[in-house]
Amino acid sequence: MVSTTTPRSEGQGGLARLLNRWGLPAPLFLGYVGLLIFMIGDGVESGFIAPYMAENGAGTDVRASYVITVYGVAVMLASWLSGALSELWGPRRVMFVGLAVWLVFDVLFLAVAVAGENYALMLVFYGLRGFGYPMFAFGFLVWITAVAPVARLGAAVGWFYFAFTGGLPTLGALVASFTNPLLGEYGTLWLSVGILGLGGLICLLGVRERTGYQRLAPPEVKPVQSLMSSMSIAWKEPRVGIGMLVRVINTAPQFGMLVFFPTIFAYEIGFGMSQWLLLVSVIYGTNIFFNLIFGVASDKIGWQRTIFWFGAIGCAVSILLLYFVPLQLGKDYYWVALLVGALYGATLAGFVPISALLPSLAPENKGGAMALLNFGAGAATFVGPAIVSLFLVPLGAGGVVIIFAALYVVAAVLTRFLTLPPETQKAAEQNVSLAEVAEKKAATT
Repeated sequence: MVSTTTPRSEGQGGLARLLNRWGLPAPLFLGYVGLLIFMIGDGVESGFIAPYMAENGAGTDVRASYVITVYGVAVMLASWLSGALSELWGPRRVMFVGLAVWLVFDVLFLAVAVAGENYALMLVFYGLRGFGYPMFAFGFLVWITAVAPVARLGAAVGWFYFAFTGGLPTLGALVASFTNPLLGEYGTLWLSVGILGLGGLICLLGVRERTGYQRLAPPEVKPVQSLMSSMSIAWKEPRVGIGMLVRVINTAPQFGMLVFFPTIFAYEIGFGMSQWLLLVSVIYGTNIFFNLIFGVASDKIGWQRTIFWFGAIGCAVSILLLYFVPLQLGKDYYWVALLVGALYGATLAGFVPISALLPSLAPENKGGAMALLNFGAGAATFVGPAIVSLFLVPLGAGGVVIIFAALYVVAAVLTRFLTLPPETQKAAEQNVSLAEVAEKKAATT
């Protein structure tokens, strides 16, 4: 299997050269466009789905949270499977399965569970729908890491997260803010099905790059062996396991702070809920653009160095500022809260190169490395809130924030162990892809 990224882009003329100069692999361009639209469709519900379910079958906010918890478990498992199955089936087939799962179970959720206000079916259909978006989105991420030249891989995954977070929750929530008054929440949820389906079709029908059409694992690797290797790689290649822990720490504080920050900022400090929501928009809006900035910059200054200084150390400082500065200054200094919020969103993007670094640590088992990376992303959704539930009462909000900052320092220490193998460093110098690295390594063993 030979990557066609470089010669194909050369044959496409000026647009392809421009895209490649920006670090966006030209043969995958429509995939990025489709991913953005897909994630907009997925993110439409993000701002209102929990209270909507509570009022339409769940009965209470707590029962609605159980539905979302089941969904979260499915997301975590699917995040792992997206990498493991891409090795066996090829990324495109995994993406197709993810799209089909999302569409089928979301239609059942809306047409049967919600329409009939059936709580049990809500748990089943919405929970199973959770297997959809990670298989689609992270399957495409595996495709990117397989074909993008190693020297520009940081930029390529930066564009991925630009599209991913641009849709979920940012533009998705913006769409809902316009359509809810016109269509109602139920109508908006049906609109999201159409938006997501359109994005999925653009991606799957528009991308013709052939690497993603075929399995990435060698022919002799059996299904059970491939699935096991996607977990065993953590101790066979310890640096990949360490990288997974860094990925957990990356967003665990982000999910944790959303549990208790709204009450503190809206009521204790006195900003009010609308200004808290604006602050959240600033954090994630800044994060979107810095995902791209740090993705591109990391190819020049180094993935490990970017994660260490801008991601881990940067977040350790900025999360402390985000909590303690507004708390000390009070509600009259809201503009300062916006500044420190933007700083946290920017430094959070400093972790973007982890998606380029981990598969580069094991180029012969990219799918396994990506499976662990995605598993870490899913696990963060539980680790952050769990820390809050364990330590908020005994230590208070400030104590929990200090724990989060300490975790980022731990991530900085762990990042020091994430050094690239010689063959990957050589691939970066030769401007070839990880797929070609794996081929050459297999040919010599």
